[in-house]
Amino acid sequence: MSSGYSSLEEDAEDFFFTARTSFFRRAPQGKPRSCQQDVEKEKETCNYLSKEEIKEKVHKYNSAVTDKLKMTLNSNGIYTGFIKVQMELCKPPQTSLKPGKLAPSSNGCMNTLHISSTNTVGEVIEALLKKFLVTESPAKFALYKRCHREDQVYACKLSDREHPLYLRLVAGPRTDTLSFVLREHEIGEWEAFSLPELQNFLRILDKEEDEQLQNLKRRYAAYRHKLEEALSEVWKPD
Repeated sequence: MSSGYSSLEEDAEDFFFTARTSFFRRAPQGKPRSCQQDVEKEKETCNYLSKEEIKEKVHKYNSAVTDKLKMTLNSNGIYTGFIKVQMELCKPPQTSLKPGKLAPSSNGCMNTLHISSTNTVGEVIEALLKKFLVTESPAKFALYKRCHREDQVYACKLSDREHPLYLRLVAGPRTDTLSFVLREHEIGEWEAFSLPELQNFLRILDKEEDEQLQNLKRRYAAYRHKLEEALSEVWKPD
């Protein structure tokens, strides 16, 4: 599957979230150095958005849409719309399917989600994992925003409390300006794994270590045998 569409309201009842009556923009925490150019632009994210401001931004956004994926503004100031998330996973995720059955293809695809302005990054990650029947903990994955500026690309990991649809609204509908990517956490973030999983890693390492040790012993035993044969030929009496 090269692309997909799903809705937090339609695909999974567990991921339908009641809209709050107000929406605050939050500044991302722990920004990588590569994203510092975004800081000044996003300082306003702590300010309250009035219904009129939201209405103006949604109207401007919809005027620029070319793929019919427009946003809808509700009477309470909450809006719904679409985001596209690129799946960039280094390894096939664990799924709930029985052995022999194929899981929906996730890696490499562009998945379209219908979400609300109140949905957080954490909720979006959970919805994506549920869509593809992934049983691994959401803590192992992170949502990144990929920004394009002056022929350079900047990738920033989003905090679980940020709101992807707001970022989409501010950036506009063009994915060459802003796009979203789901990835595993970087290697070394062991806190994302459960204790049984860490213990299993240790067992695998012990097994691999033992196999390597046995292979090494066999190699040296074969080498010793050849040396002993060579020595016996040299010292063989005439």
